[in-house]
Amino acid sequence: MVNACLCRKADADVTQALPDDRPLLTIAIPTFNRSGYLRLALTRITAEVESVGAGRIEVLVSDNCSTDGTPEVVQEAEAAGLSIRYVRNSENVGWARNFAQCVDLAQGRYLLMSGDDDVLCEGALRLLVPYLENADFGVICMRPYGFDVDYQAEHPGGAGSIKRFDDAGDFLLAISQYFTLTSALIVNRDRLVGVDSGQFVSTNLATFHLFLRAALAAPHNLYVGKYLVGSKRQNSSSYEYYKVFVDEFWAIVDAHVRHGLSAKTVRRLETQRLFIYYPFYMLDLRLSGRGDRQGTLAALRKRFGSRALFWFWVAPTLLLPRPLAIGWGTMTMAVGRTVRGDFSRGVTFLRDRLLRRFSKKPTNT
Repeated sequence: MVNACLCRKADADVTQALPDDRPLLTIAIPTFNRSGYLRLALTRITAEVESVGAGRIEVLVSDNCSTDGTPEVVQEAEAAGLSIRYVRNSENVGWARNFAQCVDLAQGRYLLMSGDDDVLCEGALRLLVPYLENADFGVICMRPYGFDVDYQAEHPGGAGSIKRFDDAGDFLLAISQYFTLTSALIVNRDRLVGVDSGQFVSTNLATFHLFLRAALAAPHNLYVGKYLVGSKRQNSSSYEYYKVFVDEFWAIVDAHVRHGLSAKTVRRLETQRLFIYYPFYMLDLRLSGRGDRQGTLAALRKRFGSRALFWFWVAPTLLLPRPLAIGWGTMTMAVGRTVRGDFSRGVTFLRDRLLRRFSKKPTNT
């Protein structure tokens, strides 16, 4: 195990071109005090790396000065046969700087920035490696799904198709509900040469900038429609949903018009997010009671207040009394997911959420 102590600064070196003898793919995991989740993630990565052979895959763990058993978990994975570059920061530099540090330290041609609580499903690397070896993609998106407890039991199933996109706008539209989930996005680092990852550390979506930049700069991008990534749902409470996925998200999208993102694509992205993406999260907000409902409504209205689709399709889930809102939200989520081809994913989510809710024993108050 390589154990280093360093603290990345916001003005760190601009990403440079790398030699040809580098690993094919770096799987980088920025982590802080989540050793239990990290153990599962590394267990799955170990199995996946074994399936494609040693030497092609670099595994990098960037520990943000954790105070739990993270070093021991890394040692366990190494004892099980996984080669890991383990970097331990001398202090907690914040999650965004830790993410950016992973970008700078990764040696692979491609980079997968994986959440410490997300998992690669069986067969993911066997499927992906031939595409990484034989083509020059800016971004490869693996189809993700959310899970609450058991990533295997909650897997939606299905085979899925694989499609190459020669137009970046079409690619973004095809993966519009996935592209802020870094665990689903493999980025070609050659397409980031000259881009300083440190300039994005002030945002909650630091890697979203890098993904957009690589996708827009490349002649081809790839979407793998098979569910290959399990993402732990609602496992971060450090942000308010609308501030990140409405305010910051659209500010970043608008900023990339000058990097080749067309105004037409932005408009179409807005429509897709309204029709497919936002209904799911509005329903989850009403089911869970988490988050600032009025703040969410205000942020969405600021961006989409002139659009009838927002008022008819999304706003009722926020405005109606809770039973009616849940009914409306379930319908809009199901329709959007059916149109998108994600109906089984939505059904799996709703089934598991309701089963857990009604299986809880009532308490006397």
